[in-house]
Amino acid sequence: MDPRTWATVDDYLTDNLLGSDDALGGAARAAADAGLPDIAVSAPQGRFLTLLAGMVGARSILEVGTLGGYSAICLARALPPDGTLITLEADPRFADVARGNVDRAGVGDRVDIRVGTALDTLPTLHDDAPFDLVFLDADKANNAAYFRWALELGRPGTVIVVDNVVRSGAIADTASDDPGVRGTQHMFELMATDPRVDATALQTVAGKGYDGFALALVTG
Repeated sequence: MDPRTWATVDDYLTDNLLGSDDALGGAARAAADAGLPDIAVSAPQGRFLTLLAGMVGARSILEVGTLGGYSAICLARALPPDGTLITLEADPRFADVARGNVDRAGVGDRVDIRVGTALDTLPTLHDDAPFDLVFLDADKANNAAYFRWALELGRPGTVIVVDNVVRSGAIADTASDDPGVRGTQHMFELMATDPRVDATALQTVAGKGYDGFALALVTG
């Protein structure tokens, strides 16, 4: 199938199912104007995160990888007024763009952007734990380490979502020397063998290409 079809269907779903969203559209434009990479979740994927956080009844959410704040807005929208999203971003410039976007979206009071390398910041979050939902969407080479921290900072019932796990099919290449692929493969090994977790992964096609996400439930 022509990948252009995936983009056409994404546009159709966005226009006919989701409708216009000034806050998210503005966030995407602000990120593009600031020169941020075009790797944020799509509008349908963002709505999935909003719905999932709402179904979980999340009051406390952890996100690893803020970028321009698009997914942070989607997640924060599902929180109650006293809920909190802590989102970690290594690049101060990206964090500045994200702060402006979440404030303009009206969720800045629920979003706490913490700047610094995630593996340095995660050990400082014990007082904020446990988190009801964790969204991992940062450098893929460290996916296994991020997943370990999601377990450490979660509880039975915590839902963990990991984006971009299929890597255009490269995830199935056991001989790959790509750090992102290797890191994600290691994460899948942990998911499959840790008795505290039930997990699955789904392939996706969308306007941004062929990829997928993993979904895990902490059970113990």
